[in-house]
Amino acid sequence: MPSQGLPLRVATLLTGLLECLGFAGVLFGWASLVFVFKTEHYFEELCEPDGALMGNLTGQADCKAQDEKFSLIFTLGSFMNNFMTFPAGFIFDRFKTTVARLIAIFLYTSATLIIAFTSAGSALLLFLAMPMLTVGGILFLITNLQVGNLFGKHRSTIITLYNGAFDSSSAVFLVIKLLYEQGISLRASFIFLSVCSAWHVVRTFLLMPRGHIPYPLPPNYRYGLCSGNDTTEGEKNAAESDKVEMQSNEFLPAKEETLEPGKQPESRSFWHHALSQRFVCHLVWLSVIQLWHYLFIGTLNSLLTNLAGGNRVLVSTYTNAFAITQFFGVLCAPWNGLLMDQLKQKYQKEAKDKGSSAMTVALRSAVPSLALTSLLCLGFAVCASVPILPLQYVTFILQVISRSFLYGGNAAFLTLAFPSEHFGKLFGLVMALSAIVSLLQFPIFTFIKGPLQNDPLYVNVMLVLATVLTFIHPFLVYWECRREKSSLAAA
Repeated sequence: MPSQGLPLRVATLLTGLLECLGFAGVLFGWASLVFVFKTEHYFEELCEPDGALMGNLTGQADCKAQDEKFSLIFTLGSFMNNFMTFPAGFIFDRFKTTVARLIAIFLYTSATLIIAFTSAGSALLLFLAMPMLTVGGILFLITNLQVGNLFGKHRSTIITLYNGAFDSSSAVFLVIKLLYEQGISLRASFIFLSVCSAWHVVRTFLLMPRGHIPYPLPPNYRYGLCSGNDTTEGEKNAAESDKVEMQSNEFLPAKEETLEPGKQPESRSFWHHALSQRFVCHLVWLSVIQLWHYLFIGTLNSLLTNLAGGNRVLVSTYTNAFAITQFFGVLCAPWNGLLMDQLKQKYQKEAKDKGSSAMTVALRSAVPSLALTSLLCLGFAVCASVPILPLQYVTFILQVISRSFLYGGNAAFLTLAFPSEHFGKLFGLVMALSAIVSLLQFPIFTFIKGPLQNDPLYVNVMLVLATVLTFIHPFLVYWECRREKSSLAAA
């Protein structure tokens, strides 16, 4: 009944938001957890005999080998965050919601228990725990994104909101750090996160479907414990045709939508799009900006320690400030989608008057988003490169806005610029390849700590120049739109 359906759907929406906000993307609060690990003397035995004396009396030592271990753990975790998106999506598509969520709960619970019972003597277990925590979080996010299908025209807003909540969940490690400073042990905090798995299990069976939530939603759709077998024939048909469609169908020209499979041109093959200039430029755009973000988050503790002269109080204050700004990612994320939606509506009206194609309209609406994301990253990169401690407050703000725009803009561009039947494969491919590029953060960090003797100036200059080059992507997309517009005018 509709009166019973709405409360259930709202409960699913709110608990899904809480799940993404409290569990899915906690890895990116790594700087807060590193502060606690250093206080607990993790990897401290790797420091040279006089390494503990390198800091002043009020601070932490800047130990190269210790920092490299923490950087390597984050590199591995962030790599798995992107690289496993495609396998996790396959698990979700193949085995449906319940199985995917049970796998996520197992990985997440195992990871939190490992961290809870890890000590300085067994710190190497973090290399196992953090990737497991990351993959479990990705599966939580993927299984929750389908909740947007329950709300029709608000679908895109909910998907964007969930992605923002994923970003904001990095504040969880800040809470753990603050509790630790108040006397609550690291073990107690992570045991609590493990116990929360009981809530995940209850939500899996009471508030989530066993199969997929189809889009568009069929009449009288039911899910949850009392729905029986919710994988109806209607759901199967809808899921088969729409599982990778987000918003792109409304941009497809009518004759493309009615083409029979045998009449589709070969240029619409997956590899044609994967090897196209448009996709390659987008991959470079995403990889460069993402590398900046991962390198900054993974090395933030070391950066702040250097800028604060080893003063532990200052390092703690700035670490807290960074984590607090991350929490506001959930508020920043929807603005990029709003910008694109408004531009799309504007260009659609113009297209009716001037006869522009639907694809051109879609691409034009993406150009300002791509350019603005590059501009935000450039500002973030310049501020991060200036060795002035108070300026890092500005860096933190630009970083969280840029990161919120990056991932929403990435998914939106792929839905607009490529056929919907290839979205899942292209999204998985771009995330996997950008994950491989993100592995560069560790050699860059060791290069700074070693040959450059802790002076990142030259590396920062090179990365800033690389960020400037990301503006080529929105320019080429804009130029492509102008060229098609000119050809239509000439015709």
